[in-house]
Amino acid sequence: MSLSHVDKEGRPRMVDVTAKSETTRIAVAEGSIKMSAEALALIEGNSNPKGDVFSTAELAGTIGAKRTSDLIPLCHPVGLDHVTVRAVAVRDLPGVRITAQTKAVGRTGVEMEALTAVAVALLTVYDMVKSAGHDLEIGNVRLLQKAGGASGDWHRSHRGSTGREEDQR
Repeated sequence: MSLSHVDKEGRPRMVDVTAKSETTRIAVAEGSIKMSAEALALIEGNSNPKGDVFSTAELAGTIGAKRTSDLIPLCHPVGLDHVTVRAVAVRDLPGVRITAQTKAVGRTGVEMEALTAVAVALLTVYDMVKSAGHDLEIGNVRLLQKAGGASGDWHRSHRGSTGREEDQR
């Protein structure tokens, strides 16, 4: 297996996608941020001093998805046709889970846009609740599924019989 973003001399390069067909590309990613139960209560009660955490994080994630190629050096600029970012409270964590879906018709996938949306939304949650305590922990940022393109559809499966997560094509 070779790395697509490295040329024969080992230098970074943007992949040439001009020969690829345009297809509908979809990606879904998720991540979470752990916090104290008290900090989560502030969010759920919409009594956080900086305002509505869920709406702000969702908006920030959408902006992040649209700016992905400005942040990731070898990422193609993609004209996103749709972005959905959702923030939900998870009391068992305790914390917030962010899920993002990106969609475009194009020659390259939108996985990086979905992952960036999640990461930016999580950082926004961190910024908005850090005054309630710095014991925040961002984690589990990962691709859940992708569709479209030559490599076909892919989704992350549930834990298999080995106890490890198994990827499915």
